[in-house]
Amino acid sequence: MNIPSNLYHAKILLFGEYSVIRNSMALTVPYSHFNGALKFIHRDNYTNYDFAKQSNLNLYNLLGYIKELNQQGRLLSPFNLEAFARDLRRGLYFESSIPQGYGVGSSGALIAAIYQQYVDGAPDSSSLSERDIPDLKAALAQLESFYHGTSSGIDPLNAYIKKPLLFSGVGQVQQAGINMAAENPDFVVFLLNTGRKRETGPLVNIFLEKVKQNNGQGIDIDHLIHLTNSAIQSIIHGHAPTFFQTLQELSHYQYEHFRPMIPEGFFRLWKEGLDQQNYYLKLCGSGGGGFLLGFTNDFAGVRKKMDQKGLEVIPVYMHQME
Repeated sequence: MNIPSNLYHAKILLFGEYSVIRNSMALTVPYSHFNGALKFIHRDNYTNYDFAKQSNLNLYNLLGYIKELNQQGRLLSPFNLEAFARDLRRGLYFESSIPQGYGVGSSGALIAAIYQQYVDGAPDSSSLSERDIPDLKAALAQLESFYHGTSSGIDPLNAYIKKPLLFSGVGQVQQAGINMAAENPDFVVFLLNTGRKRETGPLVNIFLEKVKQNNGQGIDIDHLIHLTNSAIQSIIHGHAPTFFQTLQELSHYQYEHFRPMIPEGFFRLWKEGLDQQNYYLKLCGSGGGGFLLGFTNDFAGVRKKMDQKGLEVIPVYMHQME
């Protein structure tokens, strides 16, 4: 089977981390700075050969998981298992620049690629109707559960469709966009590299325990959902005053109540943004490492500040990119 040279992008969950577990809205955007594609191992491809071999082994394990689902009658997708197995013997692997353990959807991009290549009748992303999306999301979630135990399907769906997606919190998904440029042309979203990987599972358990607490130190989930939904609605509709007010509150709330998810060494930097009001930080995904997500109207100043601290800053969204 020939492998098309489709690229599958990383994803940024702009808003909805943790609160989406309790049915808040969520907003994701594809991020083409990092991407991956299915390839075959050839020593003249100038790839990392050890990485390619490990990726091939990983895909063999994924095939075993899919076969088990199929034998149990639980597989949601009509996989061409013979073609997948044959290509693995030929050296199939996933060539990827998406950092693993950084909260930007490395496994989601891989699953989107495998689904589109080996599921019979896999829909073209450009022809998907909104009625098709829930079933596709469920099928992708089932596959990504191999890597995370459970999956919302958000990451692979974003990689598959390659457009910003708004998740309503009640099962509805629709394409969306960021509309801040006209009212706020200096607005920039950026990633801040903490330089360390993280594990999602333990942090989710911490969040769920904090939601249960009634001692004033826990998480008020209704308030968190309100802030998340307000931030999403205002960034989609381009209402800058409401957005920045809500963003400031959300950043402060995470600073106070999500301390286990903020990597050590970044508390002061987070607080300086709140105090000076020239940038705001929030978690990017589950936190604990990987990237932090930042928002500013003074990207040049933020980049200079972070450069002085030896920290990598990567723009995700700015007016010039549109």
